[in-house]
Amino acid sequence: MSENRKPLLQVEDINVYYGAIHAIKGISFEVFPDEIVTLIGANGAGKSTTLNTIAGLLRPRSGRIILEGKDLATIPASRIVSQGMALCPEGRRIFQQMTVRENLEMGGYTRPKSEIPASLEEMFTRFPRLKEREKQIAGTLSGGEQQMLAMALMSKPKLLMLDEPSMGLAPILVEQIFDIIKELHDAGVTILLVEQNAQMALSIADRAYVLETGRIAMTGEASALLKNDDVRKAYLGS
Repeated sequence: MSENRKPLLQVEDINVYYGAIHAIKGISFEVFPDEIVTLIGANGAGKSTTLNTIAGLLRPRSGRIILEGKDLATIPASRIVSQGMALCPEGRRIFQQMTVRENLEMGGYTRPKSEIPASLEEMFTRFPRLKEREKQIAGTLSGGEQQMLAMALMSKPKLLMLDEPSMGLAPILVEQIFDIIKELHDAGVTILLVEQNAQMALSIADRAYVLETGRIAMTGEASALLKNDDVRKAYLGS
């Protein structure tokens, strides 16, 4: 893969601190176009910190983050979404007091107004449950519906980063959310996935990186890591 194609995202030797705490310790990885790449690891391993750093919400003390050849360190966090990257954060952060439709319109704020109606129709086709509830106040949706709304990004990102999309959801809803992730990927979106449910994450990903206390401990094809004894014992409960 890497011989013929350039990475969409390159993370190069980043170090991130919270005050005196060294949270991310020199990690490097790549995401190629059309891949699903997952970061797995225990709570506190640094997975969400990594996504927040890529999105510009945190700044690395050293290292580089490059999206399509552009060093994101030179771009304000408020403008990173316009570079083709979107973060769907942990906790389904939506505009609770706005309707479903208003949320989706807000999600397209970086795009020309003329494109918004077509994007709305595309999202309603992909997420028919949201079409049924387009006038409903978002805060009254179920947890699964709120996650669908959070993922229904109208910014049409080249790279979509998902932070714990299955958190707090019933098993049947987890399956629905992962089906949606696969649909987004099939529609041409490259995905970087952080997920506590390592079994589900590895089952849909192309490649995976295992984080342990801020460092990458293991990497490989997701299908191989799914069968790896150390990974199974540590993260899959078997």
